[in-house]
Amino acid sequence: MSRRALTLLVAGFLTVILAVVAAWLPVPYVVLSPGPTENTIGEVKGKPVISISGHSTYPTDGKLSMVTVAYQGGPNNNIDLLTALRGWFDPTIAVVPEETIFPKSSSPKQVEQQNTQEMTTSQEDATIAALRELKIPVAEIVTVVAVEKGLPADGKLQVGDEITAVDGVAASDQNAVATAVRKATPGDQVRLTVKRKGTSTEVTLGTVKGGDGKARVGVTMGMRYQPPFKVDISVGDIGGPSAGLMFSLGIYDKLTPGSLTGGKSIAGTGTISLDGTVGPIGGIEQKMVGARKAGATVFLTPARNCAQAVRAVPEGLRLVKVETLDGAVKALDALRTGTGDVPACTGN
Repeated sequence: MSRRALTLLVAGFLTVILAVVAAWLPVPYVVLSPGPTENTIGEVKGKPVISISGHSTYPTDGKLSMVTVAYQGGPNNNIDLLTALRGWFDPTIAVVPEETIFPKSSSPKQVEQQNTQEMTTSQEDATIAALRELKIPVAEIVTVVAVEKGLPADGKLQVGDEITAVDGVAASDQNAVATAVRKATPGDQVRLTVKRKGTSTEVTLGTVKGGDGKARVGVTMGMRYQPPFKVDISVGDIGGPSAGLMFSLGIYDKLTPGSLTGGKSIAGTGTISLDGTVGPIGGIEQKMVGARKAGATVFLTPARNCAQAVRAVPEGLRLVKVETLDGAVKALDALRTGTGDVPACTGN
């Protein structure tokens, strides 16, 4: 064998070895794939996803399924180049930079905790949105979430205190409390009616001048909503806020006679706000694939995800555009009865 041929052979062999090694090297990407679906009016491991006590409920049928996205990769668990390449060639999978899921500003544990908190908040907001849609009164409670050191409220108010009135005037929400305090002249006193551990008391606070020149006492407030009966939601180890719409629909279906689905297998996604507004989510392509694999024929799609969804919708899945919980209920009514308009997603 000539020296030139030997050189080419060795070079080719080394190239192959390097390519094989490179294929198994970790890369900073995350693979997103269709995750499991859960029927919000069904059960998970023998336990109802939505349990309601203290109020009449009604039988349901069909499915109102939430959808999820599974991921592979991340800090300390990097995928290799070969896995990333396979994902790039699979239309049902997305390969995204690691920072998309795990920002450098947060640890993996912090990301997990945030996802868990988002799921909890989503369930709470979904409950309130559903009850408001049904015109069921929900108690709105102003609570103290933080007290600033060195300011008048320090040592007199505690985190968790409920503020029910200012100077004898009932406080409907946190803005009402803030407005009442700001009406005082800085240096004057205000009288708060506070409920702590079930007992009401009056607390008199001095005021100081804030950056806007208005009176302040040094508290940060939030709202807590208390339904008149108990609603529990349990979906196991799933995080994030994107199941809000489907939780609300599941609660609505259980609290109303008849069936929202008409026996159909319906899936969907979208965040939900307290006023019933449906917000956009990520991973719409993977969620649609997961829904179709689970047998869904209708997919409730946030309006702001429609253009993206239309480009990747699986065969046999009908996309229904939703902007509000009320709109979703009406669309399902129209689908079930065959009358009325069913908003469709378009590519615009």
